[in-house]
Amino acid sequence: MSRNKKWRLEWSFFLSENGRRQYNKLCKGCVHPCKQSFRTVVLSCPHYRSRRSKKCRN
Repeated sequence: MSRNKKWRLEWSFFLSENGRRQYNKLCKGCVHPCKQSFRTVVLSCPHYRSRRSKKCRN
């Protein structure tokens, strides 16, 4: 298996129709390495905190 084919199989979940890597909208501007694919619906990120989430008042 060639390197290019192996890379493409490994990144196939992140590749868009034009063959470029694409990340989730919330992950695009994030500096952390835990990027998720644009295909994901539910985002589970330990570094993300929504402004609408209820803050703990303890």
